[in-house]
Amino acid sequence: MRQSEYFHRQIQLWGEKRQESLQDKKIAIIGSGGLGCTLAQALGTSGIGEIHMVDFDKVSIHNIHRQIAFTLEDEGKSKAKSVCRLIESKNPFATTVAFDMTFEAFARMENSYDLLLDATDNLTVRSEIDRYAKHRKMPWIYASVEEFNGQVCFFDKANFEVFNISDHKPGGITAPIVMHIGSLQANLALRYLAGLSVLKDTLYYLYFSDEGELITQKFTMPKA
Repeated sequence: MRQSEYFHRQIQLWGEKRQESLQDKKIAIIGSGGLGCTLAQALGTSGIGEIHMVDFDKVSIHNIHRQIAFTLEDEGKSKAKSVCRLIESKNPFATTVAFDMTFEAFARMENSYDLLLDATDNLTVRSEIDRYAKHRKMPWIYASVEEFNGQVCFFDKANFEVFNISDHKPGGITAPIVMHIGSLQANLALRYLAGLSVLKDTLYYLYFSDEGELITQKFTMPKA
């Protein structure tokens, strides 16, 4: 199998040179839950050469309905390792590494990446991701979901500390909103990694009104 065959439709979109450039990119996805599964599915088959998954958790039965990388057979297994196996089973041109550990332990390794992607559900950890990214001079993309709502922001120079940093746990979540927000996050990531323009330091907030209308708002984030 040749890459020109596997990535045929993307090559039609932007040519072989841009597609080949993705093979030299390395990203880390922090969290292998709902958002992480969506990101792994979308980016793991897009031509990015190396993808690292970071998650200390194991698959629980209540995860599976919205964490699309897992099946019932994955219950009790490492999320990070399961996602990595799926990526490599679908894309022979991707290298994956599973870090079955907390982000705190991962950050001590001081690894460098072209891009970090937040797929956690914890504001405190996201604040740690922001500090790590700024320390290592790497951009990162934040995303969160709750109920029928979600938000995404490509952090470059913006200050994440404007969020109320607390250990807030999300309430109920619909499965489609997780995939919707993860898809937006993945599109921003792929555009950036492919060298296309991306609106940075702007928060996208998406929600459904009481009438069921999808509304998107944008907010400029203050600089750090």
